[in-house]
Amino acid sequence: MNSIELYRAANGETQVEVRFEKETVWLTLNQISELFNRDKSVISRHLKNIFKEGELVFEATVAKNATVQFEGVRQVEREIEYYNLDAIISVGYRVNSKQGTQFRIWATNKLRDYLIKGYSINKKRLKELNRLIKIIDQSKSKNNGSSSDEAKGLLDILSNYTKSFILLNKFDGNSLELSNLENKIIYTIEYQEAESAILKLRKQLSKNGEASGLFGNQKDKSFGGILKGISQTFSGEYLYPTIEEQAAHLLYFVIKSHPFSDGNKRIGAFPFVWFLQRNRHLLKVNGERKINDNALATLALLVAQSNPRDKDLMIKLICNLINYTGQAGMR
Repeated sequence: MNSIELYRAANGETQVEVRFEKETVWLTLNQISELFNRDKSVISRHLKNIFKEGELVFEATVAKNATVQFEGVRQVEREIEYYNLDAIISVGYRVNSKQGTQFRIWATNKLRDYLIKGYSINKKRLKELNRLIKIIDQSKSKNNGSSSDEAKGLLDILSNYTKSFILLNKFDGNSLELSNLENKIIYTIEYQEAESAILKLRKQLSKNGEASGLFGNQKDKSFGGILKGISQTFSGEYLYPTIEEQAAHLLYFVIKSHPFSDGNKRIGAFPFVWFLQRNRHLLKVNGERKINDNALATLALLVAQSNPRDKDLMIKLICNLINYTGQAGMR
């Protein structure tokens, strides 16, 4: 999906060229300034605060692209920062919530149209994915079911959650409109509690020789910012309103932001499972874990290796993996 659309505000006074790519929209600082009719310095200050406070992660919401500009008679290539829909909406909440809401509705409708048009292409890819699953299954049978842990984890994701890949094509790049996402959040992780739990985890792993002295050492205050950002509210409502979305962002931000000197993937998985368990959303109705250890390890690796510009897709994937396997037990 690569395209440019012209956005016109309801009052007809604002017109901005909007770039669509990687299942989201992108605007430059100048364009966001035009969109909300605010000075560029004001927008820049809000963006800095958004990243500083941990509401969003810079690497996950900003992309740099080389652009040729004219300076006098010379052509100069410069890197321009583009901000995705998450960043644009966050700025909109701070400077002009009505205009931000109008833009979000327009952008998500456009994204939905693009995804519907691309569904036939993705359908072909899913057929190829199903072929891959059958090949892996046949390979396991020939080898008496033996395979590496990572292969088992990959197979769990592919074979058990294939339908979630179909679901991803039905939703836009901003929010997951799933009727059965759970919005009854009964528990949020507090920083002091999480810090204590991570120290206990380090002691346990160190005894088994599975953690270095740097494991769990916080490089800065970003971990606290991540926890605060996950449970942040606006007008009394969670910005991430469901258990699945909060858990997905928790896993993603801890892994991608690297708030610890060592162990970010394992630490990211730890509060992810903890949060789901305390919100009674970790288990299937039969008592089994929704995402087993091998699948979780593979998912953490996938997040770590993913392109930051694919953040929205990764969040959707995690939410669907949590939710696809049925309702949780009461543990």
